[in-house]
Amino acid sequence: MKRIYTYGHALEQRNITVADILANKASGTKMTQVTAQNAEEAGIIADQNIDMIITGSDWLVDVRKGAPTTFITAALFAGRFITNDEILAGGINAAMAGADSVLTPRSMDVVELLAKQGLCVQGHVGMVPSLSIRYGGMRTIGKTASEALAVLDHMRRLEDAGAYGCEVECVAHDALAEICKHTSLVTSSIGAGAAGDVMFLFFEDICGETENPPRHAKSWGDGASIRKQLDAERRRAVKGFQDAVVLGAYPNAAHSVAMLPNEKDILLEALDKRIPQL
Repeated sequence: MKRIYTYGHALEQRNITVADILANKASGTKMTQVTAQNAEEAGIIADQNIDMIITGSDWLVDVRKGAPTTFITAALFAGRFITNDEILAGGINAAMAGADSVLTPRSMDVVELLAKQGLCVQGHVGMVPSLSIRYGGMRTIGKTASEALAVLDHMRRLEDAGAYGCEVECVAHDALAEICKHTSLVTSSIGAGAAGDVMFLFFEDICGETENPPRHAKSWGDGASIRKQLDAERRRAVKGFQDAVVLGAYPNAAHSVAMLPNEKDILLEALDKRIPQL
């Protein structure tokens, strides 16, 4: 563990720092990153020694509770923060709440704005889902040389803007293998093959909870089947409650508490005095 001060000046520990991440890139040491939306998921991820967690900035506080020492990146979703002032405030608030880095798919001006305030910033290249309308829908980017070069150009601009890394989503694996030789950015690969510095997947995909997972996803669990079983059991239980109430079987003496001895008689006498007799 490394001792650090957070952006909010709290003395804490982290499993890994940006300096370690850059050193791992230089040495060829692969790292792992998984999404989390709440403390429960974050705790599972941290317990299995995943190197990094990525979460939406709105979920960060809860996620940090579940993984107090894991390196966490907070994604500043494009629709959540609109103006540059809002984005800067969102990034600083995330850092103050314990984010170790922030990710933005926005312009180079935004990346530079965040980096100039001392934040560790990641960009997003390749198939950015929120921009997929530009590319004819969700598809792999970089299957042509011109598209692969455009991805590299995007990375170079991120470097110049002060980013230390980027998410590389749905890029041809052999294109990324060559691109990685020409960038200093730490590359987090999701659907972009094994050449990235960080292997990144969604928690629900890993756990088998996604019914129609993307092609790049692999599951090591059967969460969908368990969720179906849980759903059926929940429905059975709720129906049981409804039926029991209708039949007068719930609540009964086993689920109720009576008054103390003689207290009911006292209550009835008091009520008789308060309520006019018809």
